[in-house]
Amino acid sequence: MGKSLLVIGAQWGDEGKGKITNYFSSKADVVIRYQGGNNAGHTIVFNQHKYALSSIPSGVFNDNVKCIIANGVVLNPRAFINEKNQLMSQGFSCNNIYISDRCHVIFDHHIELDRLNEESLKDKKIGTTKKGIGPCYTDKTARIGMRMCDFVGSNFKTRYKELLDIKNQQIRALNGQEIDYETTVKEYQELANMIRPMVVDSIQLINNERKEGKNILFEGAQGSLLDIDFGSYPYVTSSHVTSGGVICGTGIGIHGVDEVLGIVKAYQTRVGEGAFPSELKNDIGDKIREKGHEYGTITHRPRRVGYLDLVALKYSILINGITSICLTLLDVLTGFKDIKVCVAYEYEDQIINTLPASDDVLQHCKPIYKTFKGWDEDISSVKSFDELPLNAKNYINFIENELNVPIDVFSVGPDKLQTIVRKEIF
Repeated sequence: MGKSLLVIGAQWGDEGKGKITNYFSSKADVVIRYQGGNNAGHTIVFNQHKYALSSIPSGVFNDNVKCIIANGVVLNPRAFINEKNQLMSQGFSCNNIYISDRCHVIFDHHIELDRLNEESLKDKKIGTTKKGIGPCYTDKTARIGMRMCDFVGSNFKTRYKELLDIKNQQIRALNGQEIDYETTVKEYQELANMIRPMVVDSIQLINNERKEGKNILFEGAQGSLLDIDFGSYPYVTSSHVTSGGVICGTGIGIHGVDEVLGIVKAYQTRVGEGAFPSELKNDIGDKIREKGHEYGTITHRPRRVGYLDLVALKYSILINGITSICLTLLDVLTGFKDIKVCVAYEYEDQIINTLPASDDVLQHCKPIYKTFKGWDEDISSVKSFDELPLNAKNYINFIENELNVPIDVFSVGPDKLQTIVRKEIF
């Protein structure tokens, strides 16, 4: 029987999931993206080249791996084809990509409505990437969206006209730019012709691979603290980022995931609005941002930076059932005299040890820190835990003991070869 591994972001995203997924994809037969859209990007470095992915699973670089964009994803067909063409120009065949016939399609009207909705919120904006993700998931829930089976189907023109008439009414009401049917329907038909050969019944495909004993790697986008149900609402994404999202986002069934690897950045970052108790709005935060190149893969926006937050991380472990941890970007903390870790919150003279549901409460939580001595040694070329400086070991050991979850993998640089596995998990 094969094994299945879920690689999931345990914080607010940008933890290094793409690199770690790509690392483990060499042992996988199937890599599956189960939620989100092209609002989330992965930067992957290997063979001294850098690659940026936003819709396509990170196993695409290995022709022997089936890469499945599952039903929980929302897919922008134009962005997908552009990304695929870019990868092909870099020497990758992309013949191993499969798209679920049940995933929903992002259209231009979704992007325009995303922009208009965000602007209408003014100082209460969510901080979306304006890629149309939220409006597409809204249509899915409202049962008026279009799935891939209809996008590549024979009745697309009629269905699209009916949908666009509704959406242009909404766009007009917000004083936006209406979408022209004649122009867009022609382009979408051309895109559908290119995508049609890749569209499959992903439910059958995934479960057949499981029955045949294949190793399956599930790849999430964004981070657990942005989950629509469990994240810091309303400053969240529009999909189920957590481990539960794998079940409804792929149709694998409740027993389909064997191990859950939580990807944890050695510090903390966040993009967009919302509370961030351990945020550093000072020179230390700026230094970490520059050393860690903390700018969005898709938006290029500077990320907010802070110390590692164990309160939020313990919550993430609970809601995901995380069985082991991969600690990334440890090398970025080299050169700091002291390194702090948030171990609890203080709110109105009370000590809080879990993430409150209310963002208003979280906004007023003050971090309680434990301070560690830093290290100056270059750790980017270490090959084992034993080669790390004593203070780096102390940092890892404390996190591991506090979380009561093993740190089985850690990373000391952007290249996938700069990944140290302490215990085999896949």
